[in-house]
Amino acid sequence: MDRARLPANSVIAANAISEYVRETPLDYSPWFSEKTGAKVWLKLENLQHTGSFKLRGAFNKLLSLSDEERAKGCVAASSGNHGAAVSYAMHRLGVKGVVFVPEHTSATKVDAIRREGAEIQFFGTDGLDTEQRARQYAHDEGMVYLSPYNDEQVIIGQGTCGVEIAKQLSKIHAAFVAVGGGGLISGVGAFLKSVNPSLKIYSSQPEASAVMTESVAAGEILDLPSERTLSDGTAGGIEPGSLTFDLCRDIVDEYVIVKEDEIAEAMRQFIDSHHMLLEGAAGVAIAGMLQRASELQGRNVVVVVCGGNISRETLK
Repeated sequence: MDRARLPANSVIAANAISEYVRETPLDYSPWFSEKTGAKVWLKLENLQHTGSFKLRGAFNKLLSLSDEERAKGCVAASSGNHGAAVSYAMHRLGVKGVVFVPEHTSATKVDAIRREGAEIQFFGTDGLDTEQRARQYAHDEGMVYLSPYNDEQVIIGQGTCGVEIAKQLSKIHAAFVAVGGGGLISGVGAFLKSVNPSLKIYSSQPEASAVMTESVAAGEILDLPSERTLSDGTAGGIEPGSLTFDLCRDIVDEYVIVKEDEIAEAMRQFIDSHHMLLEGAAGVAIAGMLQRASELQGRNVVVVVCGGNISRETLK
């Protein structure tokens, strides 16, 4: 994968998917600015169609397929948001498909996938197990597999979030992005650094599932167990050989690990101050920013609020 072409390709993708996705707001946060001493801006991907940034990569990937490939149908694996995005995009483009989800996926996210008409199959308790099963199914059935992160077109599509951020705010010193497989931070980070190479990219992960953080520290993708976390959207392993591993190693400047109580507190503060919902993965990015507040004094800081799909049970 040519990292040097990522930013330019994300600009092309932004134009290609513009009729299908929302340009989400980049809102200034008086609350978090006061809490941190920084000037904090929130990229509200929780307001995207299907409630998360995943729609960007899903549409860009599907639009890159040939008519013949689309006719064969597509298969996806997801902890929820990628599945909902793929299901929505397939419906809009007239493509049939199957979405595999881990057994513990929240009912809210499963219902979101079903509403768009995709067939759902449950498999495994870890995102990596689910991905591997979905790949095998796609191979056996002659269908196209749509990776949630380990795909150049998906990463380019996620980078369109960075294209919007750079257009909405001219001077950015730091950006915080929650990381699971690394597709969002790879695309967004590559684009923002192409605009300002001195900008610091912060990866934020839950302590219960910090696979990318531990893997980068070890110099190789590790097979590590994941515990239950409020951030179910970032939980799970990383596919062996994933494109995102090298991208994260090259692009990310700081890796922040947050505890469950930090995630919960960040979510409470966001809901109370901004009067809208966010999911655990978005809380991880905010928690990472709050943890590093002492480094951010007077800086323009962007936090990607990556999604808003959360169940009532989790909210309690």
